Amino acid sequence: MRTTIFCAAAVLPALLCAGTVTNTVSLFDLLRNGEVDYHLGPSSDVRDPPAEIFSLQDKLLHISGRGYGYMATKASFRDYHLVLEFKWGQKTWGKRAACARDNGILVHAHGPHGVMGNIWIASFEAQIIEGGMGDIIVIDGKDAQGVPVNSQLTSESELDRDGEKRWKKGASRQTVTGGRVNWALRDEDWKDVLGYRGTHDPDAPTGEWNRLEVIAQGDTLRYLVNGQLVNEAFDVTPCEGRVCIQTEAAEMIVRRFELWPLNRFDEPWPSR
Repeated sequence: MRTTIFCAAAVLPALLCAGTVTNTVSLFDLLRNGEVDYHLGPSSDVRDPPAEIFSLQDKLLHISGRGYGYMATKASFRDYHLVLEFKWGQKTWGKRAACARDNGILVHAHGPHGVMGNIWIASFEAQIIEGGMGDIIVIDGKDAQGVPVNSQLTSESELDRDGEKRWKKGASRQTVTGGRVNWALRDEDWKDVLGYRGTHDPDAPTGEWNRLEVIAQGDTLRYLVNGQLVNEAFDVTPCEGRVCIQTEAAEMIVRRFELWPLNRFDEPWPSR
């Protein structure tokens, strides 16, 4: 039976949820078994069929990037350790052909598809972009009837030189109801150009494997990139939901996409 679970700081309606992750869930297996949905922006400049954008090839998930949208689990999850191992491909497309390679993981996704820009679902993004790996993006919007679909969290953050929110451990907590909280050492001179690398970026060069981890525990989120804690949030509402992987006009190869129980930390990195 699916049960309704309320977040500790809930100010939004709770979700019907598959519950706490107690055994490893392979998102590859969910794809093979048809336990995923797709949503793509209808007016994007590149838009292939979902099966051509997200395809399993030789035990790897190949994301062509030829579209803007996501693949989402049909089930909702809470309390897990998400592990994604990926590398960039060489191809970029359309209006972002010369821009920074961009993708992301959406956690605690809830409500209808396409509430933001007719593309994205309300959720919390673990940003995967050249120069901004591990930014938190709070995504909300309105449904077809104009009813708000809200997401919010609190962040220990400060304003950087350009007035953008940046995570700083121990800073005063601020409520965030939309937009981005940059990872702690994001380069203030970041430019949206292909191949961008900041001075302190924790990700490997293009073509090498990276590991992104999202630890969703109660109403907190922690993001790690290649073992480095880069961002954190509290009072995350809702604190459960679907898990999605995006496509944003950049090719990506994924060799591991799993949800682990919170007590599983015994896998070495790199693992294969």
